[in-house]
Parts: sequence; structure tokens; C-alpha cells
Amino acid sequence: MGKIALEELEFFAKHGVLTEEQIIGNRYRVDVEVEADLEKAARNDKVEDTVDYGHLYNIIKREIDIPAKLLEHLAGNILNGILAEIPKVDSAKVVLHKYNPPIGGVCKWSKITLERRRKV
Repeated sequence: MGKIALEELEFFAKHGVLTEEQIIGNRYRVDVEVEADLEKAARNDKVEDTVDYGHLYNIIKREIDIPAKLLEHLAGNILNGILAEIPKVDSAKVVLHKYNPPIGGVCKWSKITLERRRKV
């Protein structure tokens, strides 16, 4: 087993419960970590035996471009995409940050973490 991570991916998107958030948009940070069997890739140096970083990024980008009210929903959609489209992935973890959430005070970001394992 091994882990692959894409960290501090930044996006601008229009997520949120408030109408203003859906119109104005905000910055988001995504950290993703996946577990997969990387031993074959470690031995033979062939890209087809590992998780394609580009494919992983494209799933995240696709889902972040679809407006959602809740970060939990967005993170769940990212996990669903990863597990549906990349069979080598056994489990995935998504950490989603929303910069300057509208809470009425100073806050760098709100953050949620979701993890999911492939059902056997």
C-alpha cells in the first residue's frame, strides 16, 4: 500500500448557502490523499501501474466547478468521483477549505474532512 496526495490546490468557485456566496464566489483550497497499491509501480516504473495525478486533479476541478450549498456535499462528490473513476484507489480523503467564510467575524477558513473506503 502507498499514499498519493495533491496538496493546497486552489480554486475560485461559487459555493455556499447564502445567495451572495453563490453570486460573488470565494477561494477554496483542496487537499486530497488516496491510498492504493503502489508496489507494482515502484518495481517497474510504469505510469499505468499508479494513480494518474492529472486524472485525480480533473475530478476535483470538475466537481469544484459545480455549485453546492455545503462543503460536505462537495467533498462527497469529489470522493464519489475518485472511487468511481480510479479503480486502483482503495480509499480517499478530502480536506476542503473555504477562505473567509461569512460567519460575522475574522476567520481564515472553514474546513471539513471526509474519508471514504471502497466498498468490498
